[in-house]
Amino acid sequence: MMSRPAVTEFAPYYVRYIAMVPEDDILSVLKAQVVDISNAAAAVTSGREKFRYDTGKWSIREVFGHLIDGERVFGYRAFCISRGEQAPLPSFDENSYIRESTYDACPLNDLVAELVLLRNANTAFLSRLTDANWLRFGTASNKPVTVRALAFIMAGHMRHHLEILRTRYGVAPGS
Repeated sequence: MMSRPAVTEFAPYYVRYIAMVPEDDILSVLKAQVVDISNAAAAVTSGREKFRYDTGKWSIREVFGHLIDGERVFGYRAFCISRGEQAPLPSFDENSYIRESTYDACPLNDLVAELVLLRNANTAFLSRLTDANWLRFGTASNKPVTVRALAFIMAGHMRHHLEILRTRYGVAPGS
């Protein structure tokens, strides 16, 4: 299923993420982001891993931890819905998840390795879906969503946070 989701396939909150993915071939985007993740992490010196651009903001490690949480949650939602799950899937409070995590104590290399593993697992799973699987609707965060929309949300969420790392944290791959 290589076409963009219709606006009826996701909650309005996710428009901003899906808009960050103009491509139709979502599997290629998801696979290519593994390089983007690695390049962003390589641009962070070990002394800056705990950098926060302002009081109360996440550290660079915590941003990567949030990407892990998002990848895990969006991937799980896509998996469940693709299998026909009709029970509503819970929302997640990203700030509570970070507060309860130990991401700030984890070396960035370890976080990146986990994130890459999750992304590779999600793309392997998504690559085996039928057209009907991609179009299945389920409920997450009390809103209807399709598997296809979740894949685009995953990619847009990643692009959003990589841009924040660049603009607010000064993480510029290749610099």
